[in-house]
Amino acid sequence: MDYSVLVIDDEVELADSTAEYFNMFDVPSLAVYTAEEALAFFEKNTTKLILLDINLKDGSGFELCKKIRKDYDIPILFISARSSEDDMVIALNIGGDDYITKPYSLNVLYAKVKVVLARYEKLQEAGRGQDKGSDSEHHDSQSKGIMQYTAASGVEAKQVTFIGGIEIDYDAGLVRKDGRIVELTAMEYRLLIYLMENRGKIVSKQKIFENVWQDSFVSDGTLNVHVRHLREKLEEDPNNPKIIKTLRGMGLMLCEKV
Repeated sequence: MDYSVLVIDDEVELADSTAEYFNMFDVPSLAVYTAEEALAFFEKNTTKLILLDINLKDGSGFELCKKIRKDYDIPILFISARSSEDDMVIALNIGGDDYITKPYSLNVLYAKVKVVLARYEKLQEAGRGQDKGSDSEHHDSQSKGIMQYTAASGVEAKQVTFIGGIEIDYDAGLVRKDGRIVELTAMEYRLLIYLMENRGKIVSKQKIFENVWQDSFVSDGTLNVHVRHLREKLEEDPNNPKIIKTLRGMGLMLCEKV
């Protein structure tokens, strides 16, 4: 059976109420309570999005995420009562798309899920007719969402070298620094493209949430982790960034000149 949302949480009442709430709004959802049940789900079913708790009775949500990521390229939103930045960094590093802390509001979570599902559907549509080019081996190693985002964004196909030896190849969905390919996740690529399109301008966090995540409910921590990853991959000294600047209380700016 095809579902829109799979809730994986060992808090049975919360998992059931979340799935029931989504079903009320015609978002087909199912709740399971263990990692074993989650893996068994994929033997006969599909889902477009996963809500995954970190602490499961029969294992770690982190480990389950890594197993799922080996075979499926679908959004995974972590839900947890654990609010440390370390947990968030781990979740995003292993393939999570966002991190939501408990307790959460069902109507806010529903709004977030609807946005993610709409974005996922848009990217899937854009990617269906996308042919792989000569960089196919590299494309296989990167997130499929990079090529799909390039197609969906309407960005003109061309190469642009803008600062610090960084080049974006929109046609191939590749980023190079000093001639070497830089491995980016789909969301890191989206963030870099948005900052590049607004280079030299201060962009508020809210604008980034709305235009990159297309979601006004993203946490500051999620954005901070993605910015940190970009700096580690693009900056000569990530602790003293010259390319992606943070202007306290105002937002981010990609500098026109280094």
